Amino acid sequence: MAIFATIFGVLGRFAGKLLTASLGWASTLLFGRVPQDKQILLVLMTFGSVVWVVLLFGVVFPELGTVLLAFAPIPDFVDENWIRLGMLIAALIVPLLIGLAALFIQPKGKRPTGMEAVKAVLRGYPLALVLALVLVFLSVVAIFRKVRAMIKRWKDAHVAIVVREGGYDRMVDDLERAIDEAGLEVARGRAPTVLAIPGRVLGAVAGSGVKALVPDHLVQLNGEDLEIQLYPSDVALAGKEMVVNRARAAMASRLASTSAFLTTSAEAQAVEEQLQEIAHRGEIGEQTQMDLLALDDRLSHLEVPYEEWEVLYRQRLQVERDLLTGRTPGAVPGEAPGTARPPVAGPEAAPPSGGRLALESVVAAGAVALLALDVVLALRDRRR
Repeated sequence: MAIFATIFGVLGRFAGKLLTASLGWASTLLFGRVPQDKQILLVLMTFGSVVWVVLLFGVVFPELGTVLLAFAPIPDFVDENWIRLGMLIAALIVPLLIGLAALFIQPKGKRPTGMEAVKAVLRGYPLALVLALVLVFLSVVAIFRKVRAMIKRWKDAHVAIVVREGGYDRMVDDLERAIDEAGLEVARGRAPTVLAIPGRVLGAVAGSGVKALVPDHLVQLNGEDLEIQLYPSDVALAGKEMVVNRARAAMASRLASTSAFLTTSAEAQAVEEQLQEIAHRGEIGEQTQMDLLALDDRLSHLEVPYEEWEVLYRQRLQVERDLLTGRTPGAVPGEAPGTARPPVAGPEAAPPSGGRLALESVVAAGAVALLALDVVLALRDRRR
């Protein structure tokens, strides 16, 4: 019996780690990797929604609550009725905390006040339910995609960005062209339905702060051994290691002049705006040289995280290189100076592979159905 107890204990710990990891993967599929100043609030929202569903099931189905309580050591002097009452109170409070986190995830100057703020907090109730269902669904999708990546020997990579208001389409155009010019042909299309629909549903329920983290239409760039999802706060790449590295190198040069920030602090973003203004002058005259010297002095006294300072310094050197060589701002390495670029085309309606969409949808739906069946069987066994 001791051997079986050890095996079940190991399996239980593995299942717990897999659940935590899959929720993290699901959050990444939904939002991408958000800026650091919003990560804590987003974690509170995502895990809070799952905890709320567990509490709700424990209140509505006492048998299931008994099963859940069996996993936690309860002192003998604590009555189970008091615990269920505590679960009921927590089930009422947690959605309010989720709504409060959704309120504070918005930029300070855009947060609603007064009754609008109260409405935003109360929106936490439907948001908790929708977010929990979306995360459970995407957890299954994420596991399937991780297995597929292991079979194909693909690697994941992320490039943190902050797309400016109304600049998503331009960012997509710039990055698509940069990757094409680097010799990696990609075709633009809509992201798979299993990735696009959850964000759209969440955006319809959530407030403007959460909605800003998911695009109206998630764009995916598809190439040979390469997939790129373009979020408002993240560029997520998956593919063969060498291909991913080439794509990241191509994007690094173009991101310096597109409609997105590579930093998150207000001080660093102000420097990025100044660099973009200098970059688009097209020449390095006396005034530009003086501005670059002033910018160097500003960088030497700038109080931002070192990672952001490195990004700004790289951008500053790249802007000066482009101006000195006559390149178009943000040109990819190897592009001839003064190369004319074709006009930007609008988004194409090329859909992703139908077979892949069907397979991912069936696998995800089947796994969710199995989870629901498992809960029903557990409740039936408890009644017996």
